[in-house]
Amino acid sequence: SLPILMQKETWDAEKSEYVQHDEWEAANSANALWARSKKDISDEQYAEFYKNISYDQAAPLAWSHNRVEGATEYTQLLYIPAKAPMDLWNRDRKAGIKLYVRRVFIMDEAEALMPSYLRWVKGVVDSADLPLNVSRELLQESRDVKAIREGNTKKVLGMLEDVAENQKDKYAEFWTQFGAVLKEGIGEDHANQERLAKLLRFASTQTDAGVSLADYVGRMKEGQEAIYYITADTLAAAKGSPQLEVFRKKGIEVLLFTDRVDEWMLSHLYEFDGKPLTSVAK
Repeated sequence: SLPILMQKETWDAEKSEYVQHDEWEAANSANALWARSKKDISDEQYAEFYKNISYDQAAPLAWSHNRVEGATEYTQLLYIPAKAPMDLWNRDRKAGIKLYVRRVFIMDEAEALMPSYLRWVKGVVDSADLPLNVSRELLQESRDVKAIREGNTKKVLGMLEDVAENQKDKYAEFWTQFGAVLKEGIGEDHANQERLAKLLRFASTQTDAGVSLADYVGRMKEGQEAIYYITADTLAAAKGSPQLEVFRKKGIEVLLFTDRVDEWMLSHLYEFDGKPLTSVAK
């Protein structure tokens, strides 16, 4: 946060060397980007900052910049990437967002600030309350950190809901990249399970992708009381299942669950909008 001044230099083409002048110029911006007011930051600056902290050349899908005040005071600048990192499924991969305390850099990958199913989120949290000598162990136990984690989670889910509602094509691209990881949250984050369930997208016997549980319920036949699904290793195997024949004859839509994580997810998601999820195999 301190300005660094250096003597001004210009390139002299004739001498083929730098020439120093008597005036001074700032070598850095005295303000951390996230500490500045939102109205003073352009979309290009937000995108450039994302590329600096994520080493991702693509522009982010969405971002959110907020100052949170109350029992816990902190600033959050969170980004949703457009593309999944190559090591998304690597167990040893360190994930998390950058933690600062009063603009002093503390930790590069603070896992405690974000649940593991949102491990792909990039960004910065600058706390006004945490001690400067905070350790990973202290982060796990701190009440302030739990409040920041909950605030971050709600903010990311809010961004995803906004994209899903207003930019359906962008959300479809996001889902192909991160959908399988987001499903982990159904079992890990019971407090937000209902919000996460609305963000899920599946293939069905009517379309190959993009069916939300709300869409399915809206199209249910009169008298139909359950959400029907089938699990299989591939989309082709699910579509070719003989168990679907009677449902096709009656014109009843069936969701096709083909991700490895789906079986595990179903052990935590029993119903949606008061309608039970029922396997056609049963």
